[in-house]
Amino acid sequence: MTTASSSHARYDFAGRVAVVTGAAGGIGRAICKAFSANGAYAVNWDRIAGDLGTPDAPAHFHVDITNPASIEAALAATIDRYGRVDYLVNNAGFAGSTQPLDECDPAEWQRVIEVNLLGTYHVSRIVLPVMRGARTGRIVNIASLAGKEGTANASAYSAAKAGVIAMTKSLGKELAQTGILVNGIAPAAVETPLLEQMAAAHVQTMIDKSPMGRLGTTQEVAALALWLCSDSCTFNTGATFDLSGGRATY
Repeated sequence: MTTASSSHARYDFAGRVAVVTGAAGGIGRAICKAFSANGAYAVNWDRIAGDLGTPDAPAHFHVDITNPASIEAALAATIDRYGRVDYLVNNAGFAGSTQPLDECDPAEWQRVIEVNLLGTYHVSRIVLPVMRGARTGRIVNIASLAGKEGTANASAYSAAKAGVIAMTKSLGKELAQTGILVNGIAPAAVETPLLEQMAAAHVQTMIDKSPMGRLGTTQEVAALALWLCSDSCTFNTGATFDLSGGRATY
């Protein structure tokens, strides 16, 4: 369905540790694999392990990102095994159902906020002291174009991702002189197994919104995440980068 270049930048992440939440599949899986391919120890913090299908599959620690005690246990296990956390990619998320705001179950609306916004807050809050101690680190928050544009019938998800974008701005400013950079990525529709659950006409509508006329790939999200974590990224913090094929340019 999607055509994208197979040529990617290479980085030397040898000896460094990358924690990626929600890496059992989709975007998180691609980011973990990209870190591993560039020499990092990739660690999957997810409720399920997933199958990355590579001999050097990353370590998996069970994490519920809405439960601080679960995050603290995973961090302790990660530090015990690797001794450090250099990169944190807050990727885990939950879209919820597609419904008008006044028809959405309030419990589900709240759950979307808890996972996408509060989960990103809790993971960042708990991991940050490790990075502060090292006086270096990178945090990448996977937001969404929904947080910039607002998506009809996805008010909770749009609100949560807008919150992630605002938190990225705020935390980037807070940490600007600490050696820790914080940035976000706002993808448009990305080709993942989730699209198989959608009507073909709906997927085509998303494609038609893109000036490039295609979906994004998980590898393209991973490529941007790696650059934001690399030593090549030195003067960017508090920013959220569009990954939308030209659909959004702000």
